[in-house]
Amino acid sequence: MNPCSCLNLWAAPLCDTPLNATVNIPGSKSLSNRYLILAALAKKPVILQGLLRSRDTELMIDALKVFGVTCESLNVEGTVVRVEPPESGIFNVQKGSVVNCGLAGTVMRFVSALALFADGPVRFDGDEQAYARPMKPVLDGLEQLGATVTYHGTVGFLPYTITPPKHEISEDNLKKIVRIDSSASSQFISALLLIGSRISGGLYLEHTGATLPSMPHIRMTMDDIRKAAGTVRMCEPSSWSVSEAHLVLPNVVVVEPDLSNAAPFLGAALIAGGTVRVPNWPKNTTQPGGLLPNLLEQMGAVVNFEEDSANNESGVLSVTGNGSIRAISSLDLSAAGEIAPSIAAILAFAEGASELHGIAHLRGHETNRLAALVAELKRVGIGAEELDDGIRIEPSKHIYGEVMETYADHRMATFAAMLGLRIKNIRVKNIVTTRKTIPDFPGMWHKMLA
Repeated sequence: MNPCSCLNLWAAPLCDTPLNATVNIPGSKSLSNRYLILAALAKKPVILQGLLRSRDTELMIDALKVFGVTCESLNVEGTVVRVEPPESGIFNVQKGSVVNCGLAGTVMRFVSALALFADGPVRFDGDEQAYARPMKPVLDGLEQLGATVTYHGTVGFLPYTITPPKHEISEDNLKKIVRIDSSASSQFISALLLIGSRISGGLYLEHTGATLPSMPHIRMTMDDIRKAAGTVRMCEPSSWSVSEAHLVLPNVVVVEPDLSNAAPFLGAALIAGGTVRVPNWPKNTTQPGGLLPNLLEQMGAVVNFEEDSANNESGVLSVTGNGSIRAISSLDLSAAGEIAPSIAAILAFAEGASELHGIAHLRGHETNRLAALVAELKRVGIGAEELDDGIRIEPSKHIYGEVMETYADHRMATFAAMLGLRIKNIRVKNIVTTRKTIPDFPGMWHKMLA
């Protein structure tokens, strides 16, 4: 890391030669935290290999410990973890315990759902920025299942206390249909699907909103439930059925690399030119980042996949650019909104104006990402406009270095680093926010450029 003197800023390195780098991407945050939840709900211990160790996963592990789940690291790096659920299946929470959600959406939403099976009230809190992240849909769903939610601030937001039902959730007292509006985040659906197998009689879940963002993340959740011997199916485009079942993950579960976290590194090949390779890229995946190769090709990259001779389920993905980037007049990113900041950084140097659509829900992420992207693009002289469901980007030849805000948002920090590949004197505030999902982003970035 290269902090500027006295201001604690990170100087984003400029790249004036074509890249030729291989970047090993840590495990997927989305998969890591889903497997941790399923392991906590399962009937026997499981070993998770390749687990991401970042702020979000540390918060998840600490939250599970509050619920009496044992998480034991089996290697120095902590990427191999043995997870052992409570033998009784009931989560024993000590009186007065508080779950610190930080700014992690998967922790505040998924662990809140676990509270349905606790032996007493559980209080949830988090970072100040987390108080602006919507929570009401998943909490409404828990109330429909018999829980009581007591808000300690604004209704629908952290902090709050969840008191589980005094009675067992059975077929007699279960409301057969749980209805919530998940327009603001697919995580509300995923949170309830993950616990559905533990509910007597199962769960029928219906989304009542007009739009549903990030369907790949819901499909990921469904796939992970099936890996744990659960039964879940999509009944209609906006409803799901989960059967009652004893969840059992395989003895060892291997976590894929985080493909969305590969976006800044692969995107660097288009911005700076040259080639960036990512090993262990899965041939088939439920991760939204799996859409990256096709998106990068649309912007002019040459993409190749070379299968691993020792493992026919993955291989090396290579992306090559020549510094010329093709504009996209209208790009629907509703299925992969989390990579929108990286796509925006690439298109900031395109040969014409581009528009990103289908990402209105990004206004409710770690920060209002649409407003943040527009503000930071304009800060360096690049034209940008917020649209109803996305942003418009108009590249400019009159660009200049500035101090970039990150809004405590890891993807805004990596976005700023990408701009710094072509714009001199970009300095980034709070680069350590990248630890949310990448333990050492600055080190990885410098190594790629070296």
